[in-house]
Amino acid sequence: MADKIQDIAKGIYANVGGKENVSKVVHCMTRVRMGIKDYSKVDMEGLKAVDGVMGIVEDDTLQVVIGPGTVNKVAQAMVEMAGVNLGDDFPSETQPSDEGLSAQALAEKKANEKKAEIKKKNQKPWSKVLKSISNIFVPLIPAFVGAGLIGGFASIVSNLLTAGTISGEMWVNIAAVMGIIQRGVFAYLVIYVGMNSAKEFGASPSLGGVIGGVTMLTGMNPEAPLPNIFTGGNLNAGQGGVIGVIFAVWLMSFLEKKLHKIVPDSIDIIVTPTLTLLVMGLATIFLIMPIAGVISDSLVGSLNWILEIGGAFSGFVLGTLFLPMVMFGLHQVLTPIHLEMIEQTGSTLLLPILAMAGAGQVGAAIALWVKCRKNKGLVELIKGALPVGILGIGEPLIYAVTLPLGRPFITACIGGGIGGAVIGFLGNIGATSIGPSGVALVPLIANGHWLGYVFGLLAGYAGGFVATYFFGTTKEMQLGE
Repeated sequence: MADKIQDIAKGIYANVGGKENVSKVVHCMTRVRMGIKDYSKVDMEGLKAVDGVMGIVEDDTLQVVIGPGTVNKVAQAMVEMAGVNLGDDFPSETQPSDEGLSAQALAEKKANEKKAEIKKKNQKPWSKVLKSISNIFVPLIPAFVGAGLIGGFASIVSNLLTAGTISGEMWVNIAAVMGIIQRGVFAYLVIYVGMNSAKEFGASPSLGGVIGGVTMLTGMNPEAPLPNIFTGGNLNAGQGGVIGVIFAVWLMSFLEKKLHKIVPDSIDIIVTPTLTLLVMGLATIFLIMPIAGVISDSLVGSLNWILEIGGAFSGFVLGTLFLPMVMFGLHQVLTPIHLEMIEQTGSTLLLPILAMAGAGQVGAAIALWVKCRKNKGLVELIKGALPVGILGIGEPLIYAVTLPLGRPFITACIGGGIGGAVIGFLGNIGATSIGPSGVALVPLIANGHWLGYVFGLLAGYAGGFVATYFFGTTKEMQLGE
């Protein structure tokens, strides 16, 4: 296996003009991503022919699809050959002039440079936003998948314990330990997102991580909470979610870059990070988070109104809106509603409906797998994220698959709405406790109505599949362009 890894690494270098033509190497879950200095030296056909290479994607970096489990080893072998670490700039070499190039090679180089310039210029703002979100979350996919599967197993055990199906201290401890491992990712996700956002926007990763951590409000006195200046209420930890963190770090990147230009070099290391954190920390706490709080309060009021209507309409609206709520981190505001329902009636009728959003994502992912099977990189991402999604952990599918692609996120929401409509139409399907959704929620369905919940899941799968298969893909997605 070690020889094969070395052969793939050497084969890649041989067809991209050697190590001296590469500026940086990183990897995601399935692809080695390289910064290329001179594209005229890249032999695309030769690169595709390297044994172990599944495909090529040309973007802001040259991406070689290797597949999960192997890609990290190949990337590591490549940087070791260059004598650098992953993500570090390769040693700068003297750039070759155009004088030694043949007329054909010079023409190809100019054409590639013009093509890249036009592609960058014509990229739509929304596409740029989605691309940035993808770059921020793709490095986290291995953690999402591993922790998600562990957390999914912990959820099933916890739900079985709550339902009384199993018992014993051993199972309690297993669930607790697995939950701790899972929360190592999801409880501190804002910090990881802050660091990756800073890398994406050209700011200091450590400062980005601090801004993400600020949203957790660690150290705030619970007896004297910080005020929400927009509503007069209290701030809650996590308001704004990961999208709020990304926005805050994006603003921070402009401030930090500006300070680097105007602060004298002799005191830059002291003044710039201090002022950056002070200004953006205050802005995050007293502006960005409160705005999210206003959105949260309005959302809760709207949800209560929708719940009062009831039936298939309520189920469709709630199932459709839940994925955007997760994306903005606003789903946490529903916890008090769930708990109040459980306290008053013994179960929450809201949770099974919202769980259909995950079912819509699963259906959308399966449709993408079928419709875009030629896009090997996308298929490999789906293979890793799909089992976790079935168990009710939706982040890998949201941030690695549907959201970066755009259309499938919308069709997944529609699938969630269809599943929610089925749950709402059948009625009286509640959960005795809050927890992950998907298949893991089945043991917690109250009063033996689990079959109705399963019907809802199947409807969500089918709705997400059909909507995505017919309306959620483009030719570029299907071909991996």
